[in-house]
Amino acid sequence: MVKGANVGLATLGESTDAVTVILGWSSPGGDGDADVSVLLLTGEGKVRDNADFFFYNNPTAEDGSVHLLGQSPTEVGTEDRIQLDLTAVPADIERLVVAASRHQRAPFGQLEDLRLELAGPGGERLLGFSITDADSESAFVFGEIYRRNEEWKFRAIGQGYDTGLAGLATDFGIEIEDDEDQDDEGQGDGYDGNEDDGNTSVAGDTTREAPGRTEPKADPTADRTGDRTADAMTKPPVSAPAPAPETAAAGPDPAPAAPKRLRTAKKKVTLPKAAKPSLAENDGWRTARLFPATTLKSDREREVRATSVLLSVMAQVPEFGRRLTAAFGAPAGRTETFTEVSLPHGDSPKRPDGVIRVERAGRLWTALVESKTNGNPLKAEQVQDYMDIAARRGYEAVITLSNDVALEGSPLVQVKVDGRRKHKVLLGHLSWAEVAYQAKMLIRHEGVGNPAHAWLLQELLHYLQHENSGCHGFQNMGPAWVPVRKAIDEETLTAGDERATQVVESWERLIRQVSFQLGGELGVKVLPVQRARRGEDAGVRRAALADRLCEDGRLNAEIRIEDAVGTIAIAADLRVGKLRTSTEIPAPEQGYPLSWVKRLVRQLGEAPADLHVETLTDGASAGPRGTLEKLRPEPGDLLPKDASRITGFRLSLSKSMGSTRGNAESGFIRSVDAAVERFHSGVLVHLDQRTGRRA
Repeated sequence: MVKGANVGLATLGESTDAVTVILGWSSPGGDGDADVSVLLLTGEGKVRDNADFFFYNNPTAEDGSVHLLGQSPTEVGTEDRIQLDLTAVPADIERLVVAASRHQRAPFGQLEDLRLELAGPGGERLLGFSITDADSESAFVFGEIYRRNEEWKFRAIGQGYDTGLAGLATDFGIEIEDDEDQDDEGQGDGYDGNEDDGNTSVAGDTTREAPGRTEPKADPTADRTGDRTADAMTKPPVSAPAPAPETAAAGPDPAPAAPKRLRTAKKKVTLPKAAKPSLAENDGWRTARLFPATTLKSDREREVRATSVLLSVMAQVPEFGRRLTAAFGAPAGRTETFTEVSLPHGDSPKRPDGVIRVERAGRLWTALVESKTNGNPLKAEQVQDYMDIAARRGYEAVITLSNDVALEGSPLVQVKVDGRRKHKVLLGHLSWAEVAYQAKMLIRHEGVGNPAHAWLLQELLHYLQHENSGCHGFQNMGPAWVPVRKAIDEETLTAGDERATQVVESWERLIRQVSFQLGGELGVKVLPVQRARRGEDAGVRRAALADRLCEDGRLNAEIRIEDAVGTIAIAADLRVGKLRTSTEIPAPEQGYPLSWVKRLVRQLGEAPADLHVETLTDGASAGPRGTLEKLRPEPGDLLPKDASRITGFRLSLSKSMGSTRGNAESGFIRSVDAAVERFHSGVLVHLDQRTGRRA
């Protein structure tokens, strides 16, 4: 779609009552980020109250109409998803505005491939809209879904604000408090929300007067349902004064309470309080658990128990169930889950491990579940059978669960889809690591509304983390791992070897799992950084990385932690058996170099003594370097001896990999987990944000 165009949702698919909005972007350095938001507006172009503003501090509507699903990395950047149930939108709401903003008013011009996509209930992409003219704007209205003659339509907007989330929100009637990273609550220049539709092009300034506003008259013939070729909107950004403060009513009756103001600063989260002292007489007394795992003996027992435990908690804790199913197109509604279900299929019935059914406004959404534990692989023939059954019975999805981690463009199992069937079935995957991550985020950082729900999630998490549950996440580097390491030692691995590509895929899965684990512990977004050219195919990118592995014997990756000073680079040198974790921080542009190095060494007072610090310069020769142990008494040793200008500092830690070359978690995988955790807790958390800030 082009800017200003509109289209009726009914023309895009058979069922568009529930849609998923996908906002995406990428950045050259891999560190660009943005936060999505949704505003529900009445016919006056304003929210009814602050509860109609959905963003990171208010991600879900009680009626299920809006659910912010959060971010996920892609091959070339980041995607943020929003699930909308249009059947649940209140009758007095006419428009749902979809927007995004950047932290500390960073400009969207720093990001690339800004786009919005609309997906149907089965995950099929219905439309797309790209923004190519972003510049200094720190907030953007991407598009809106609106009612017109009892029909829902979508309009591509692509207009921005220079005043960030605060400017965007106040322009639509939200009361906002001053935030630490915002200078004012002024109104933003941006899309004014007037309802000129269809092919109408409006020129000139449109002014808004408090409390009313002046709007141009709409051309009743302008709206054409399904018109995908509308001219781009030419209406320039407008400025709007802040809503007048509410004054107290005179007289004996008490004044109504002022509307609660929202903070656009992200909520601060804290770790749970220390556990209460135990009443046990000694350490041999074990706490009784709702879901015991110690008696599990076989893989089949682990698989059945894990599936039943997970599905039962999903049904009883709505917040958790939505987290796991919304990405697969499930609506927000009453959820029931089932096990030991028998479904007819040819000569013999099939028994999926579980079934999830969600009911919303009389409409049923159904997913079949196939699970594996203890590192057992999914079987393609089983998944194919369930895909066929789902298509034949009109079910919406098949969800696979296993210790493995799915990658974009590299499916865990290959299935055939009969193109003659009109009903499409979504095949989705969850890793046990992702399930544990979502449970941690809710009970340790974001919270749930019911204490009993929090206890259930805690019991589920204890079960998943038990050594006997078989739900420990990605544990297997694959059958190519040992042959590739042996070939690297013998210098016989050559470019184009398919085994090297398999190892690169396993490495990527491992990094995604490390991000899940660290994000669950910290309560912030932790995402892998994909250094890829725009539009580059995932298979081509992995093949190039495999060729580099053949050449230098190294696996490289980066993860980005929200609000951290820098990214964590991870390098696994398979030739020498060493893991290296590092980060680079830029030098300040003000002050004196000696002050910089003294301050850096002071901040690293509790960092490991073997931390390696290297000065980065613009000179031809390498800058000074040394271990923290040697630099603490003499920080000045980090200053270049020549006239080279300091551009930054590189901090790194090295450790040996796991000694075994098998596929067990006790080897290489556990080494990577430990290395990343040590670097974050021992180094990155001690660095002040001002360390890497440029004036």
